[in-house]
Amino acid sequence: MVSLALIMGTIGTALASPLYPIYQELWHLLPSQITLIFVAYMFGCLTTLLFLGRASNSFGFLKTLQMGILFVIVGLVLSAVSPNALFLSLARFLIGIASGLISTSAMLGLIYTIPDSHKQSAPQISSIITVIGFGLGPFIGGIIAQFSSLPLVIPYVPVIVGAILCFIGLTRIKLAQSSRQKQPFSIAPHLQLPVLQYHRLFYIAGFTAFSAFASFSLFASLAPSFVRDIIPWHGPLVSGTTIASILMVSALVQFIAKKYPPNSAVRAGLISFILSYVLLSLCMQIQWSPLFFISVILVGIGHGLGLLGTFRMIHGMTNIDNRAAVMSTYLFIGYLGTIVPIIGVGYLSDHFGLSIGVLTFCVCIGLLCLGLLIFQRTIKPEIFKYKT
Repeated sequence: MVSLALIMGTIGTALASPLYPIYQELWHLLPSQITLIFVAYMFGCLTTLLFLGRASNSFGFLKTLQMGILFVIVGLVLSAVSPNALFLSLARFLIGIASGLISTSAMLGLIYTIPDSHKQSAPQISSIITVIGFGLGPFIGGIIAQFSSLPLVIPYVPVIVGAILCFIGLTRIKLAQSSRQKQPFSIAPHLQLPVLQYHRLFYIAGFTAFSAFASFSLFASLAPSFVRDIIPWHGPLVSGTTIASILMVSALVQFIAKKYPPNSAVRAGLISFILSYVLLSLCMQIQWSPLFFISVILVGIGHGLGLLGTFRMIHGMTNIDNRAAVMSTYLFIGYLGTIVPIIGVGYLSDHFGLSIGVLTFCVCIGLLCLGLLIFQRTIKPEIFKYKT
């Protein structure tokens, strides 16, 4: 049920991505307005991480999951009936709150419920489930919207029904009383770093996640707009499949590389991102669609290896008492990648054209990845020998 809650929550968060061109045409929106609708979701995530990041430690992971699923249901219902961009942004904000609650509580829930012999696999399982959910969301939304007479309503319905059934299932679970004392609840912002010896490694993990989330968000928010200029097929199914393929490649890579050392996974992921940005930049210039598909695959590989390595890094440098707070800090940095670069791309696209916006993104995030690769080489190898 914890895994189902995590996958339903992530499906709900990514469902709207292939629908953005329809919203854009219906409401006559600029690229920057589309990116603002997209980042409204991320502002919801950041609000949760800042003010509700310790909810799992105060209420328990199960009640926090239930709250998250309720927010998903409300956000999806509001999305289905949205009459304008402002209303849709509010719905996306609520879904972002849900995502923040679910992502932190599900990680703790998996650690709590998974058999002892597999507890070390909890971070990897959480990452793979999250990526699969994010991949299924745009694919489901795209395929339903492509063949539906109500493309901005019907795609939400099956996910709303699934989330309601998931919530009912979560309410029927009875957990044994934990011997650990629950922390007093507080909405005071609380972002925590790991112990001092892991600080430099934590920043590598955090900004690798920043790059991974930024790369996915570029495709999730604006790919439907520039895909139609690069490849000969159009419609929500095409854009939804493009977004989903990134995350399905990511999930497959994480499964294949599950025993890969986390520092090596992060290094390979950063290299994949850099290669992807080079090919995407070339594609924007010469309009050759094979380069776009190769770039998508490389982003998926980088996304999978980057998140696999960083999730395991965070798990290795924390314990049960500080894991939720440190995970919130890690996600806070990662989610900034879905806001700052994407708003910048939207602004540049409005004033200088979509090509300039995407090229600027590729240069800036590519330089960040190169810097992380260089910085990683300065860390002593023994720091990668995590505690068990």
